[in-house]
Amino acid sequence: MSKLGQVVESVENYNQFVLDQVKRSRTDQKFGRDLLGRWNDVKAKIPVTRTPTGIPLPRLALPEIDEPGEIARYMFGEGLPGEFPYLNAAYPEMYLEPIREIESFEKNGGTVAAGVSPAKQSKTQPTPRPLQEEPTRLFSGLMLAEDTNQRFHYLTRHQRTHRLSTAFDGPTLYGLDSDADGVFGKIGEGGVAIDTVEDMVRLYDGFDLGSPNFSASMTISGPAPMIMAMYIAAAKRRFGPKVVPKLRGTIQADIFKEVQAQNETIFPIEPSLRFLTDMVEFTTREMPRWYPISISGYHIGEAGSTPVQQAAYTLSNGFAYVEMFAGRGIPVDQFGPRLSFFLDCGLDVEYIALARVSRRIWAIGMRDVFGAGSRAQLFKLHTQTSGRSLIAAEFKNNLTRTAAELMLSYMNATNSCHSNSADEPFTTPSEEWIRLAAHGQAILLEESGIFKHTMNMLSGSPGMKAVERAVEAAILDEFRAIERLGGVLAAVEERYQRSQIQSAAHRYEQQIYDGTRPIIGLNRYRDGDDEAPEVKLARTPRAKQQLQVDRLRKFKKKNAENARRALDKLAKVADAGENIFPALLEAAEVCSLGQITGRLQEVVGRFRPMV
Repeated sequence: MSKLGQVVESVENYNQFVLDQVKRSRTDQKFGRDLLGRWNDVKAKIPVTRTPTGIPLPRLALPEIDEPGEIARYMFGEGLPGEFPYLNAAYPEMYLEPIREIESFEKNGGTVAAGVSPAKQSKTQPTPRPLQEEPTRLFSGLMLAEDTNQRFHYLTRHQRTHRLSTAFDGPTLYGLDSDADGVFGKIGEGGVAIDTVEDMVRLYDGFDLGSPNFSASMTISGPAPMIMAMYIAAAKRRFGPKVVPKLRGTIQADIFKEVQAQNETIFPIEPSLRFLTDMVEFTTREMPRWYPISISGYHIGEAGSTPVQQAAYTLSNGFAYVEMFAGRGIPVDQFGPRLSFFLDCGLDVEYIALARVSRRIWAIGMRDVFGAGSRAQLFKLHTQTSGRSLIAAEFKNNLTRTAAELMLSYMNATNSCHSNSADEPFTTPSEEWIRLAAHGQAILLEESGIFKHTMNMLSGSPGMKAVERAVEAAILDEFRAIERLGGVLAAVEERYQRSQIQSAAHRYEQQIYDGTRPIIGLNRYRDGDDEAPEVKLARTPRAKQQLQVDRLRKFKKKNAENARRALDKLAKVADAGENIFPALLEAAEVCSLGQITGRLQEVVGRFRPMV
């Protein structure tokens, strides 16, 4: 039995354990009394908050139960927020406003002065606890590095913490230089063009990369080790070598999902996984605040999978990475806390509980199969609203779709979230629509009281529980299918995941065509107007594209001799099977992305895309 098969067995065993605890709590009087005592103690210690209108609410909502069996079912089957198996949340508190606002409200006799936030009224209020990070992560990438930098500064203008997510253009995603044959028209299209460490310096200019309030996320997988090396090199240029352990952020680096859903892979699978593990080994040792891989279901979902397939393939890929990293000799409790996940959130009913169930399965598998400690059991999740759900027809309806998806994301206690822009069916988002997308999260988290007063505000309904049971069973069935094929890598080589995604995508489109899947404004309630709206397209001017090429050629000419030596050393290390990341760090200082990719391909070959 492979590790994935053991995960299935461990989840089934844990479910039986929960049932045994329920039975024990009803037959063993002492056990039942102890459980009831702990439950009452937890409830007694929950702080009370007050809404702006003055009504009291518990800071944590728990079901109104006092029967030991049902308490056992909740405590062991779900867990309190921040407690195993983490169904309700990875942390005890998320999205909640600081208690200082409650204290201020009470000190002012339950009144709020017009135009003054409660936090600012009382001059004698105690020192507030540190503010939590906003879960909003802002995503951008367009034209050249300085253009994206300008957009980053625009997006973070009202943010107390800067959590930036970066999209790269097509040539960069494939490890190509901007002066490569046939790519000129793609420079800066759909993402930012990054060829050298100098571009990386421009990209994050004006941001304190070593600050605890800054984190960078980079959505790139095939060339991820090279881009990661360039990011480190850029940080060292600006802040010196001591900044490296302080760097916070994530790089996607998910090779499995590329092969399963995207094809943005530049080396064959085996060396791709080897280079990824080299980077994980280095960052685990030298960069304790960095997440060196974001195990991504988003692109699997966008390629057409069902929600269950997305979760099952993401989780199984994650367990395969854990087995691979542990096989390198990296302790699971060192790299485990540095793993993160990325899921899509659409409008299908499964999304009511998809992330909740994924968090539970991950915790059980990590603990019971891989022996991971509590920090490595956490399923740390970034969610993005569904790009596939955005429709060109009557595109302003996309604002409502995204708002509903945001609600589902936060119901699932996502750690961070990106909301798509309504104009994305046509173009890279404009400032107007990206501002509305960001405001959608602010309205939900700050203006509304749905999530800021009480944890567990919307979880635990009978409907949600029914979806949880159905989704968990379906995910385990997918695990069994992968296990029968010999595990994740064997299933990838058999094209299993890819074929399943393609079948699901075809079924999805057929359902839209025959009307069994309603799409408002497209196949239902159309107003009859088929004319495309006037939308200004974001395009990279040819002058900017030429500027990028000119800069790159100047960089190559300036560093020609040093680049030759660095590439020779990199090739020698790669050919010997040693960890290439230290050599990559040297090469990133003087070589372009395309130069590094090309030299490594001479050693290990190129990826041959699956059809």
